[in-house]
Amino acid sequence: MISLVAGGAGFIGSHLCERLLKDKEEVICVDNLGSGSFDNIRHLTKDKNFKFIEHNIIEPLRLIEGRVDKIYHLASRASPIDYQKYPVETALANSVGTHNLAKLAISKNAKLLFTSTSEAYGEPREHPQKESYWGNVNPVGIRSCYDESKRFGEALLMAYYREYGMNIKIVRIFNTYGPRMRIDDGRVIPNFITQALENKPITIYGNGKQTRSFCYVDDMIDGLVKMMESKEIGPKNLGNPKEYTMIETANIIKRLTKSKSEFIYNELPKDDPTKRQPDISKAMEFLSWEPKVNFEDGLKKTIEYFKGRVNESS
Repeated sequence: MISLVAGGAGFIGSHLCERLLKDKEEVICVDNLGSGSFDNIRHLTKDKNFKFIEHNIIEPLRLIEGRVDKIYHLASRASPIDYQKYPVETALANSVGTHNLAKLAISKNAKLLFTSTSEAYGEPREHPQKESYWGNVNPVGIRSCYDESKRFGEALLMAYYREYGMNIKIVRIFNTYGPRMRIDDGRVIPNFITQALENKPITIYGNGKQTRSFCYVDDMIDGLVKMMESKEIGPKNLGNPKEYTMIETANIIKRLTKSKSEFIYNELPKDDPTKRQPDISKAMEFLSWEPKVNFEDGLKKTIEYFKGRVNESS
């Protein structure tokens, strides 16, 4: 089998490429290295079944020759810092980029899996969030370039499915963490770990009672592969249903890093969701999938990775 991974040099994408190679697939990694890094995939380039193409999917994919069986679309900036700095690029990656990958999938008769996001639910009025919930998103807010483009990506692929019978899969990814996250990613786990390792004040936004659910990257990759191999269209939530407040998360990381950091509180960013917890009953029923990695076990592996990165940057 030949899989193309758009965004394959990113955090989740690089782990996916690694998994597919272990599954004896040939892998074409496409990435413009905007938020991804060649360092994430350097070790894979020694594998004869791995090919890297530096390309922005906003532009037509004319360099893809030969057979492609499966396409994973993870090519979008996912960090709020990133997509607020590059809002147009982010919006286009999930709209025009999705269109380009859909055209490629049709031409190759390939399956296409689109990684949408829990941010499609916005500031939820339903908790936990089921796939049937339509969401509460600010269409013109500072996060809309990401939230609404992901929602549009879902709508576009459903249009392709209804008009052309295209083989599509849609997953909504909830917060995922693990090795290869960027130190400057701006999301809670990298922020807390980096600050804790450097014994700097740990920044908590709002009152710290807002919640997130954290899925270790290996579990997420397993979910993506199971969805691709299933007969399901989706959308399906993929994430860990165990919910933590920001204060709980900061205390766990402080303990695991033996940090002397104190907590400081800043204003909650605009349109930042106060609750996030997936209902994964559909993934459990139709994909036989649920997370297996304990939060603290995953954090220990992530912290070890960040220790090396912090030392390199100091």
